[in-house]
Amino acid sequence: MRNPQEQAMTTAVLGGRVGYSTQQVRGLERLGVIPPAERGSNGYRRYRTRHETAVRAYRAMAEAIGPVPARRLMPLLIEAPVEEAAARIDELHADLADERSRVREALHGLDVAMTEADDVFVDADAMTIGELAQALGIRASALRHWEREGLVHPLRDAASSRSYAAGAITEARIVAALRSGGYGIPAIADILEQVRLHADASAVQRILRARLGVLTRRSIALLAAAGQLHALFDDRVDAE
Repeated sequence: MRNPQEQAMTTAVLGGRVGYSTQQVRGLERLGVIPPAERGSNGYRRYRTRHETAVRAYRAMAEAIGPVPARRLMPLLIEAPVEEAAARIDELHADLADERSRVREALHGLDVAMTEADDVFVDADAMTIGELAQALGIRASALRHWEREGLVHPLRDAASSRSYAAGAITEARIVAALRSGGYGIPAIADILEQVRLHADASAVQRILRARLGVLTRRSIALLAAAGQLHALFDDRVDAE
C-alpha cells in the first residue's frame, strides 16, 4: 500500500537515483520490468519508491542471470502471485547450485584423471550414455553431439553401444562445465586438445576456477535482487 505522504519522482529524478537515463527508465516501464507509472494531472509520469526498488531489483537480477533473461523475468515477478514468484527465485538459486556442482565435478574429474593417468581402469566402472547424461544433468543427445564434434570419445562394443571409461567421463565433465560457462565448441576442442597432448590440465583448471568465481558473484547478485524483491512482495504477501 502506497504511503500518501511518499514523495513522487519524475522520470529524471528516478533515473538519477538509479543511474539510468530517462529513456532507459521509460524503456524498462514499457517492457514491464517496473510497474506502470502513475500520471499526474499534467500527464507527466510519477514514480514511487516501489518503482525505484523494482529498478534496483532488475539491475541485481541482470548481474545474476544476464540482462535479457532479467528483462523477461521481471514482469512475471511483478505480476505473478507471490508464491509463483518465490518459486521462480528458488529455481534460479537451484540452477546456480547445479552449475557450481558440475564445475566442481569437472575439476575433481580432472584431478583424478591426471593423478590416475597410468592406472588401469576397471571396466565395471564404465558408464552408459544414459548414466553419464543423468550424472551430468544433460540429455543423451548432447553427449552424442559432443562425440560427433570430437570432444568426447566413448568406446563401442560389438553391438555398437557406447561405454564411457575414465577418460571419456572426464572429457564429458569438462565439456559440460565449459558449455554451461558459455564456451563454444571450437574453444572447448582446443582446450581438450591441449590437455590430451601435454597431459597438462592447468589451463582448464584456471578456467573452471574462474567460472566458480563468476558463479559466486552471480549468487551474491541474486541475493541482492531477492532483497529488493522482498520489499516489493512485502505488502502482497498479506494481501494474498
